[in-house]
Order: sequence, then C-alpha cells, then structure tokens
Amino acid sequence: MKRFRRHGQESQRERIKQELYGFNKTVEHGFPHQPSALGFSPSLQLLAIGTRSGAIKLYGGPGVEFMGLHDENAAVTQVHFLPHQVELVTLLDDNSLHMWTLRAHHGVSELLEIGRFTLTGPPGAPPSVTRVTAVLAHSSGDLLLLGTEGGHVFVVKVPGFRELEERNISLEKVTNGVPEEYGGRRSLEHVESLQENPVNPLQVLIGYGRGLMVIWDLNSQSAVKHIPATQQLESVWWMEDGGHVLSSHSDGSYCRWKVAGDDPQSEQEKSEVPYGHFPCKAISKIIQLPTEQGPPFLFLSGGMPRASYGDRHCISVIHSKTHVALDFTSRIIDFFVIRDGPDHTGDPSALVVLVEEELVVIDLQTEGWPVIQTPYLVPLHCSAITCSHHVSAIPLKLWERVLSAGALQNTHYSKKPWPMTGGQNLAPDPPQRDLLLTGHEDGTVRFWDASGVCLYPMYKLSTAGVFLTDSDPNDNLNQGTEGEWPPFRKVGCFDPYSDDPRLGIQKIHLCKYNGYLTVAGTAGQILVLELNDEAAEQTVEATVADLLQGQEGFRWKGHTRLEVREEPVTFPPGFQPFALVQCQPPAVVTALTLHSEWKLVTFGTSHGFGLYDYQQKNNVLVRCTLNPSDQLAMEGPLSRVKSIKKSLRQSFRRIRRSRVSLRKHHVNNAAKLQQANARLEAELAEMELAPVQRKIEPRSPDDSFTGLVRTLYFADTFLSDSSHNTPSLWAGTNGGSVFAYQLRLPPVERRGEDPVTAHPAKEIQLMHRAPVVGILVLDGHGSPLPEPLEVAHDLARSPDMQGSHSLLVISEEQFKVFTLPKVSAKMKLKLTAIDGSRVRRVGVAWFGSTRTDDYGESGLTVLTNQGDLHVVSLPGVKLQVQYPCIRREDVSGIASCVFTKHGQGFYLISPSEFERFSLSARCVVEPRSLVEVSSQIPSTTLPRAPPDGASVERRNSTRDGVAVLQEIQKSLEVDQTTFLENGTSALAGGKVLSN
Repeated sequence: MKRFRRHGQESQRERIKQELYGFNKTVEHGFPHQPSALGFSPSLQLLAIGTRSGAIKLYGGPGVEFMGLHDENAAVTQVHFLPHQVELVTLLDDNSLHMWTLRAHHGVSELLEIGRFTLTGPPGAPPSVTRVTAVLAHSSGDLLLLGTEGGHVFVVKVPGFRELEERNISLEKVTNGVPEEYGGRRSLEHVESLQENPVNPLQVLIGYGRGLMVIWDLNSQSAVKHIPATQQLESVWWMEDGGHVLSSHSDGSYCRWKVAGDDPQSEQEKSEVPYGHFPCKAISKIIQLPTEQGPPFLFLSGGMPRASYGDRHCISVIHSKTHVALDFTSRIIDFFVIRDGPDHTGDPSALVVLVEEELVVIDLQTEGWPVIQTPYLVPLHCSAITCSHHVSAIPLKLWERVLSAGALQNTHYSKKPWPMTGGQNLAPDPPQRDLLLTGHEDGTVRFWDASGVCLYPMYKLSTAGVFLTDSDPNDNLNQGTEGEWPPFRKVGCFDPYSDDPRLGIQKIHLCKYNGYLTVAGTAGQILVLELNDEAAEQTVEATVADLLQGQEGFRWKGHTRLEVREEPVTFPPGFQPFALVQCQPPAVVTALTLHSEWKLVTFGTSHGFGLYDYQQKNNVLVRCTLNPSDQLAMEGPLSRVKSIKKSLRQSFRRIRRSRVSLRKHHVNNAAKLQQANARLEAELAEMELAPVQRKIEPRSPDDSFTGLVRTLYFADTFLSDSSHNTPSLWAGTNGGSVFAYQLRLPPVERRGEDPVTAHPAKEIQLMHRAPVVGILVLDGHGSPLPEPLEVAHDLARSPDMQGSHSLLVISEEQFKVFTLPKVSAKMKLKLTAIDGSRVRRVGVAWFGSTRTDDYGESGLTVLTNQGDLHVVSLPGVKLQVQYPCIRREDVSGIASCVFTKHGQGFYLISPSEFERFSLSARCVVEPRSLVEVSSQIPSTTLPRAPPDGASVERRNSTRDGVAVLQEIQKSLEVDQTTFLENGTSALAGGKVLSN
C-alpha cells in the first residue's frame, strides 16, 4: 500500500512540475552581432538582417520579430524579398542560395526554410563561373537572375530553384555585341549589379566590374543598349522614368546616362565627383528618388577624399541646396529608403542605414533630418556592458518618473512614428512593468523596458560627471562646424572607447519602492543616488572606507582611485548622486546590496566589506577579510592590463586625429582594439567572477582571493535567541567564510541623530572552503524573507516570526541549510562531485501554476559553470528540473547571466545581444506575430506600362514580354502547394525555427 501511495505522490509531483516549470529560449534582445546583409520588403514593410554566423532576422512593427538559422556555418552576404510575397532568398558566402517563407501556423507566422540551391557549372569549369556576386528578384515574383564572378547571368525559377538553361545570359553572348571601340573587348570582370527597368520588366541592366553596362532584353535574349563606362563600377541605379541610369565608380565619381531612345550606345549626360578634386574613395552605392513637388533626393555611400577622410564611414544626402554627410562610427553594411504612399512610390520618408554596430533611421520629412529612435535593435553595447540588474513589477509612479527623465534626454529625436509597420503583434500585453539596468564601461547605467518582446531604452544615467577623468571635452572630431567641407554630421550612438576604465560600473542595486539607487565601480567607488524630478546643483562628498584597517605588509599595486570634483556639479532630472563611498584600496567592487528601509548600503571587494549609513553619511562597519598570504589581491585586476588599454586608447585617438590612414588600416586597428578589449574583459570577468578553477577536495586557506567578498545580504531574523528578532548583515567570501553582524537601528524619530551600530554575532567556515555565492534566510513557513518595503506596500505577506528561521548558504558546490539562531546543520544538497559543476549564478523566483492562479512555489534558479540551469525547491532544497542552456566554453555568457523574480533570465550571447529565457511554464515573453500578403496586391505583379511619350516599340515590347513571361510560367508551372508540402524534405529539409 505504501509503495502505491508513494507512486501516486510521485506522479502528482511530476504533474505539478509540468505546470510550474518549462525551459524556452524565447527572444533575442539588442543588435545582431556582426551583421553582414540587409533586405527590405516595401509591400510587407519588413526589414531583414543577415549575420556572419548564418542567422537571418526579420523585423516589422514593434514586437513583430522572426529568427532563423542556416544549417551552414557561413555568412549571409545578400538578402532579397520576392516582390509582394512572403518569401525571401538569402545568399551565403559558401555560394548557396536559400528560400525562406513566413507561413501561418495556429494563428501566428513562422519563419521556415523551404529550399536551398547551389549553381553547378559545366564539368571542368572553374568555380568563378558559378560564384554568385549579384542577385535580382524579378518583379514577376517567379524568377531570380544570378550574376556571377565569371560574368555569366543565370535565370532560375522559384520557389523550386529550377534553372532555365535556355534563358541564361552567357558572357559570350554579351561580349559578341560589345562595340569594338570599347577597349578591344577587354575582360568585363564579374557581374557587379543587376537592375530591372522600372517601366519594362523584360529589360534588365547588367553592370560589369570593369565598367561596361548592358541592357538585356529577356524576350529577344539580346543586348539592346551598351553603356560604355570605363571606370571600375561599384553600383547602378535605374531611375523611375526608365529613361536614365546612374552609375557610381571606384574613383569617387558618379555618372548619369540617357538610355531612352533607339541608339544602341548610350551617352553620358553628366559626370560628377562630389568631393573632388583630390583622389576620392569609391561610391559603393547610389540611389536617386523623385519628389512630387521638388528636386529629387540623392543618396551616396562613400566617396570621401582619400587622404583626409578615407577612414570615415559616410552616407551623403543631397536634396536641393541641402547637402549633409552623415558620419557613422562603424562600417556601413547597406542602406535603403522608405517611401510614402500605399504603393510605396511617394516621396522619400526615411533613410534606413545598417552599420556594423547599430541601425540608424533618419527622418527625411522633418527639418534638420533628425534620427528616429528605434523601438528594437538598440545597440546595447554603445559602451561595453559590464554588469546587469533586473527589477520586476515596477510601481507605476516610479515607472512614469523614469520615463519622464528619459524623455528630457531624447528631445533631439524625431517625433515621427517608427516607419516599419509590417505584421501584426499578437503577443498579449505584459502582465507587469519590468526594468533591466545595464552598467557600462564608460560609467553609465542604462534603464531598459524589459516588460515585453522589445527591449526599449527608457533613461540613461551617467556617473562620470562626479569625477575628474582623462577625457578631453574637445576630443570629438565629428562635430560639424559652419562652412566645413565635407559637411559632416555625426549620427548614431555607438561609441565603445571609454576614456577611463576605472569608471566602469560593476554592481547595481535599485529599490523600486522609494527610488533609491546605488552603483559601484571598478575603482572602488560606491554612489548612492535618489530620483529627483528637478535639476539640482550639488557637491558630492566622498567618505573613505579603509578596508585594510591599517594592516602592515600590504601595498596596493593597482590603479589609483578616481578624483572627485570639488566644485558643485549640476545634475539633470533623474537619478542624482548625494553620497559617495570610496574604498581603499580602490579595488573592483564585487558585491553590493541596498536596504532602503534601514537607509544602509553594504559593499565588498577582494579585501573586505563595509556598511555605510547613507542617511547620516558615515561608515557603520569596515571589516578586512584579506588573508596574509594573499598577495594577488593587492595587484588589482586592472594593473596588468591598464597600460595596454591606455596605449590602445591613445593609439586609436592618434588614428582618429590623423585623418590620413586608409580604410583598411583603420578597420584593422579597430578590429585589433575590439579583440584586445574582448580578451581583457574576459580576463576581468574570470578574475572577478570566477577567480579560480576549483577542485572537489578541500581548499587550502592559502588559496588566492580567499578574502574576496562574493555576496552580501540583509535580514531581520533571530541571531542571539529564538524570541528576539533583530536586523542583521551577512557576508560570504571566496574562502567559504560567512560573517554575520547584528545591527542596532535607532528609533525612527531619532534615526537622523543616533548612530547605527554593528556587532559580530556569528561566523561560519564551510568545510571545503568553497566560495559562498548566495545567502538566504527562510521564515517559519520556509519562505524567503520579503524585500525591504515590500510588506509596507502590500505586495508581500509579513514573514512568519513565530516558527524558527533557517539560513541557506549557497556555495559553488552545495546548498546547505542551518537552523537559526543555533546555526546547526539541518540538510544539504550537493550539486555534483562528478562532472565538475559549480554554481555561478543563483536567484530566488516565484513559479506560478499554469492551471490555477492560486498555486505557486518559490524556488532557487541556478546557473552552473557547465551552462546548465537548475531549479531547486524551497525549503526542501531538492533538485526539481535541469536544462542545458549556455555552452560551457562561453565564460562571458555565463558570467553575464541575470535572473528575474518570475523564473526568467537574460545572458549575453554576444557583446550586443541578450538571449532571454524562461524556466517558468507560466511566465513567458516571446514574439507572436502574423504576416500576411495584402489581398489588394496580387502575388505575381508586373510593373506598370511606360508613361506617355515612350516609344510604341517599348510598349509593344512590354506587352510581348508579359506574354512571354506568362508562357514561361505556364510551361514550367509547379504546383506551389505541393512544393511547399513535399519540397521541404526534398530540398534539404527546411525546419521550423523561432518566430
């Protein structure tokens, strides 16, 4: 009978687990790492970005996101949407083509790969014959034209990727018609560009690398015009009237050619070098678009004077008498222009530019052409992220005050709404307001709305103004001046070069109930800030906390502390600093906790910990934890790398000031700097967050960094006896020590005068000396104690102070429960002694049931050094579920993980992207979007007829061409439905990825 009962209990427990827990990687926040290709569908209003790692990401209106991943580990080099359809084609640098579609399933769209294709040449032909360099998705929606390195153009029917051999355009066919006077039929090189005639779908312009452009008639399969440019060709733009073509070249020039008329050889009407007369860099892309009542817009990428500004990344916009060179801080990948009107043929409204580190959208219809703030794809890494802090369920009043402070910082942005509106966001409204705070290397803290699918920027706090730093206020070479030529204007917010690495933010703690914030940095600085709706001018005085306590034999060899400004500083509305603690030695702050109800802040470094009363602005407690043999703790994590970082920074400044280095040289230096910074950040993370790879056997007290403080915790609990609870402070170190202090707080009415005192109460030494990564006190019901002020705001029940409390000490190796106040061992859970798992991150979360609102359980969310996620039950400390999440080799990803109070989490999958995951079956934030082709737009559309005045022959050619295209379609008709159902597996197996 007992066995059956136990079996029934186990089955019931398994059902409860399924209601509470479930692992999903739900959405990626931020800017795609290493973008390599850009695409846009005017009819769907969807943006597509391909990356060097083979990812393809689609974005529409806010919340409309899709992601796919190619099986091949190859970079995406081109992305093309099929006109007026939900299909797109990607080209990888392994020369494979892939077809993707957005197919509705259970009311939402999913991004599916439905086919792949690689051109095959004749036996023995060199690879260049079929190496694709240019792709044209024909307006018929059924044809792809593929230009190759060998100069051939292949015609392929989609979605089935069937090559139409009889319609291919071979290099021999083209060269046979090239005029003799064109350089004696010299090599035409690769196909650089393919463009369709806007008014005649049967005419395609083929641009060759050497400069020659040929207008090819798909009906007669012959060249109808030759455009004999002699400069190396970079790009081609066929103007809307169909009568003129623009070409841009490697010498920084662009030319206008008349192609209307019967003359088989076009004449150059205009040639211009916008930034001559000295040698200029190539104009890599050119676009010209008309306006209804004024001159056209001209967009040029590149073209800067080679010697003076060859390292600038610029797009020039010219409209009437307005000429601006938009100056970006990273390499330009591609750009396109969004146009007004239901058919997207009206005036240009926005310029969308993808650069290597951000997406910038320019409002072309507002005076001054301001930037439109992006609701997604925000570059989280404007300055490198150094830490994160998540706060759940923000009260509305605090939320509105943060938004208001942020709005005052964003007055330079355009008021226009986000121009990309594709798809429907079907995700439910978020149940609560969540904040993600990120600390950065330049001393800023950024506040993000993390409630839903889009990680939206709300407010930016800068701490640099409190200190005197090495930064040069005149070190911005991008600020345009009156009459400057070229007319530069700096755009974008990516600026990764911190002038002083000591400013880097290492720890953040925010109280959501009263608006107090504390942040701590790399040079031992701890700032306490208060939210203020008005600007204020004030001096921030520093209180020094000497963590060495005058001990002999120690000499700090690391960086110096930051100097505080003595004069008053004006702080804008928002979070304003009013108290500052400076640790001595100025080592990295490794732990930080704020108790806003008691008005106390506790902080720890590799030398000890302290307690600061920010109401009276004095130190309550300073405790040294340094082991006499631990000399490494006196080195300072920046001491070995500071000189190289400083020299790299100075070198880069010299490069920027010189303005004479070539683009290749600049890119190489920037890449080296990024690599060096990445190595340094990984080393710092390893030192600060995972100082030593530890063994299972007991550690010697002589191990390095044993005094490093890993965790700090406030609790109102029983320390001296079981009948009197008292405020307490707990500290855990890298050497397995736990220190407990009893705090005596004066009555509320005398809180400002009487001192707070701290008295040593308990000390625990773990047997194996494993680092203590978490401390938690459980009340008489076995529930974690509520946060400060949480009970006062009726958001949590009062803790049970009748039953005995328990102390949970979480080390890297195990979870151990002690009784309070006696501190006797009660139970433990050893994580593992087999595969070397170590606890790296731990949080407390509430897991609600998916079946009923009345049931839920508290649990510990745990991340190990193997990248596995665990949920451990409370108070029984039993392992509930385990899921693999992060690659064990991804040390920085594991170190960056932050948990939420409702079973979700974030970690960096690249310097610019957070991966969001959920361990809760109930609390899941993920995109749910639907994309449909408008019923007013046929799936196969041909461009409109030529305007009045065009030749009769061209109108006849268009009519004949439509018939020919229809005949091609009819003769090669493939049942698309059958293809989509059966072709997925036949064509290398498209798979459902993530919407």
